[in-house]
Amino acid sequence: MIIGVVVVASCAVAGLAAGAVLSMGGDDGGKDNSTLSSASPSAAESSKAADPVETQAKALDALLADSNNSRSAVIKAVDNIKSCKDLTTAASDLRTAAGQRNDLVTRLGKLSVDKLPDHARLTASLTRAWKSSARADNEYAAWADQVGGKKGCPKGKARRSPRVGAAERASGEATRAKKTASGLWNPIASQYGLTSRQATDL
Repeated sequence: MIIGVVVVASCAVAGLAAGAVLSMGGDDGGKDNSTLSSASPSAAESSKAADPVETQAKALDALLADSNNSRSAVIKAVDNIKSCKDLTTAASDLRTAAGQRNDLVTRLGKLSVDKLPDHARLTASLTRAWKSSARADNEYAAWADQVGGKKGCPKGKARRSPRVGAAERASGEATRAKKTASGLWNPIASQYGLTSRQATDL
């Protein structure tokens, strides 16, 4: 009888020990799975997080895509003024172009570009370029008004006036600012696979 009791007791102790081991292993496994589960979404979110510099670069790229829309109209209008053709239309087209340039300045002011490299110089150059272009357009439009007046077009050729000189100076300022802006923009465009632009594209 004594021997039987000892055997039963030994089996009970072994069973309790095995149960404890299994219980501990189960707890550890649960903790590991929980850790992995909680870490996975964080890693996924991190990989999907947008690069703030790229986001701002793409927004500015979209604005720059509109910056050259009126170039051909301006060139045609100035040529028509020189040869005294369609002066009313030329003046209207030039004033429309000036309005578009000023609108670009307004839109630029609403963009967040503070993450872009040398953003202060870039925005200052673009602002100066577009404002100077708008001033040139308006000066040429005023010249068209003068040419359409009395003795403004002797022998089919537009008479020069101070308006022309003012337009040319403003245009020169715009070109210099555009060269600076393109030099600052193109490295950013290259880094993010966006459109590079020369001064004449702005």
